[in-house]
Amino acid sequence: MTAQTKKSIFNRPEKSYVHPYFGGIVLGIVLFLAFFLTGNGLGSSGATSRIDAWIADAISPSHVDNNPYLLKMAGGDKNPLDDWIVPVFFGALLGGFVSGFFNGRLKFTTTKGPHISNRARWLVAFLGGVIFLYGARMARGCTSGQALSGGATLSAGSWVVMFAIFGGAYGMAYFVRKLWN
Repeated sequence: MTAQTKKSIFNRPEKSYVHPYFGGIVLGIVLFLAFFLTGNGLGSSGATSRIDAWIADAISPSHVDNNPYLLKMAGGDKNPLDDWIVPVFFGALLGGFVSGFFNGRLKFTTTKGPHISNRARWLVAFLGGVIFLYGARMARGCTSGQALSGGATLSAGSWVVMFAIFGGAYGMAYFVRKLWN
């Protein structure tokens, strides 16, 4: 079945992906404009931390006021959602859904190999996401923030983190390869 004949849940024909070089040029322009207009790059993990701080502040403000990490984002009268990265996060999320809809790729599917169940795949994906997000906060940024923003500013630390991420993924692939074959 070709990409043109597959149908999404909204009965739209699936369109081809944009050429990667064109996509890279557009991403570079967006990154430049982000630096130029806001003084900040692109990233996502900072927004999830702020959303977590907002939830924690709604449940237990005294805990937030006694936690140095959360205090910087939500202590006292601070609103943790009042930061440039939160609209960027929701804009990227909304943009992904809109793009998926208009290009016929908005569908419910679980991509996996034949030797893993849907439930196990979802569990592994969730656990991997939690570990990666925790690591992203320890590294002071996710792959978007480190590779795009840090790499664009030639930050040595960002280059080290990205080599570690790709090296770690390459090393881990040996242990999970049989789930995909």
